[in-house]
Amino acid sequence: VQLVESGGGSVQAGGSLRLSCAASGSISSSRCMAWFRQAPGKEREGLATIERDGHTSYVDAVKDRFTISSDNAKNTLYLQMNNLKPEDSAVYFCSVREGGCRNSEDEQDYWGQGTQVTVS
Repeated sequence: VQLVESGGGSVQAGGSLRLSCAASGSISSSRCMAWFRQAPGKEREGLATIERDGHTSYVDAVKDRFTISSDNAKNTLYLQMNNLKPEDSAVYFCSVREGGCRNSEDEQDYWGQGTQVTVS
């Protein structure tokens, strides 16, 4: 399985960005896809997960501002980020876990290379 993120960049506070993650390879029907981020000097943190049936979950820090979605036909994951804040600056990663969703970095099976988001 390969994951390729895109859509990162620089934006002013209050702005929006939409990240994409294109998945290729064999992914089980019970997979969970997720977005994580890692700021300099900090641990990688889970932000949102989505199951194949569309069920989503979010951490409080991004709830009501970020929206995770997926296009199963295209095997693509998205993260719509609105009302961005400077503290959202980080490298954003997508991940796949074969099986139920877990928000732990150690329990993901596949990772993308990351895309930088900078909010000033």
